[in-house]
Amino acid sequence: MNTKIIWSIILVLQLLLKVNSERVLDITKYGAKPDADISEALMKAWKDAIESTMASQILIPKGDWILSQAHMQGPNKAPITLEVEGNLKAYKEVEKLPVKTQEWVTFNYVNFLTISGGGVLDGQGQEAWLLNDCYKNTSCPKLPINLSLNFINNSIIQDITTKDSKYFHVNCISSNNVTFQRFTVSAPGNSPNTDGIHIARGNHINVIDSTIETGDDCVSMGDDLNDVLIKNVQCGPGHGISIGSLGRNVQEKDIKGITVQGCAFTGTQNGVRIKTWPSAPATLTMSDLHFIDLTMVNAGNPIVFDQKYCPNNQCDLSKPSLIQISNVEISNVRGTSATTDALSFICSEAKPCEDIRIGLIDLKTNGKTPTTKCENIKPIFSSTQSPRVCA
Repeated sequence: MNTKIIWSIILVLQLLLKVNSERVLDITKYGAKPDADISEALMKAWKDAIESTMASQILIPKGDWILSQAHMQGPNKAPITLEVEGNLKAYKEVEKLPVKTQEWVTFNYVNFLTISGGGVLDGQGQEAWLLNDCYKNTSCPKLPINLSLNFINNSIIQDITTKDSKYFHVNCISSNNVTFQRFTVSAPGNSPNTDGIHIARGNHINVIDSTIETGDDCVSMGDDLNDVLIKNVQCGPGHGISIGSLGRNVQEKDIKGITVQGCAFTGTQNGVRIKTWPSAPATLTMSDLHFIDLTMVNAGNPIVFDQKYCPNNQCDLSKPSLIQISNVEISNVRGTSATTDALSFICSEAKPCEDIRIGLIDLKTNGKTPTTKCENIKPIFSSTQSPRVCA
């Protein structure tokens, strides 16, 4: 991965968005009023924006605004900025969602989109969390996602907060050249299934200089990903940064080129984690993975490879995972572990981990001796490790 190329793309994109002076489409000019549902006004402004050949800015001014739901569909003819200066609030009650989908604010098939403004997307999920029994019910109803991005290209989401989503905060699916910068996720550690940013089936996705506090993974990654950079992210509370879980769908595709760099994990359930299901049909590969310059602050299980992933005994352990993990760099991981299981490399018997290069590890626990677990892996060492890895 060439970070200079990534930043060049970002710079060109930002310049392109400013080439023409933007038309400002203030939602109050379309009938929006504070403390009333602005969905109709927002969709009218969106219609004008996607039909324009000049760059447009849809402005949601400062103040409190109620939004029942917004599905913003492309394609667009020119760059569009959604400038959220105010506080957008969803209805607390799930049944008030006009269209019963798993989405609150949605963008589909849009190019050169910017979402910014310093405002808040508030999903008001506290009541919905009480309905979430997915940990024991595999047929549980899917609750709304705060921000869903599908088939989005050459876009930036920056200086915006997503708060208390009823389910995942952000989905970014089948998208290319998308950057989350100075992005904030805010939810308590006991909010169920509130992944901060979920990424899948995309290329050149960046999450940088951001803060994610939530009740599930800070960043979770699905299949068919290429060139993902997660850099300078403050994670916690949450479950850490995860690739997977993968393996249950035979159509899943390979993952290549994931870098998690310069991130801090504070009070998280895990640090960085790879999860694959045993006795599952998928045979994809995960390769060119880099976990470097990571800080653990009382984080449980700082490094985890789990190819026997089976939460709540929902699977069959009789057959090994068929997913190959290879070409992995782990280096300069420091700090404190909340558990004695500081490092866990449980690889597949059928597809042992290959070319796992481990550099400096310096992890301590509160008065106890940290340990490592190793199965079906023969690491390559380039520095010292504390605790010793696969001794």
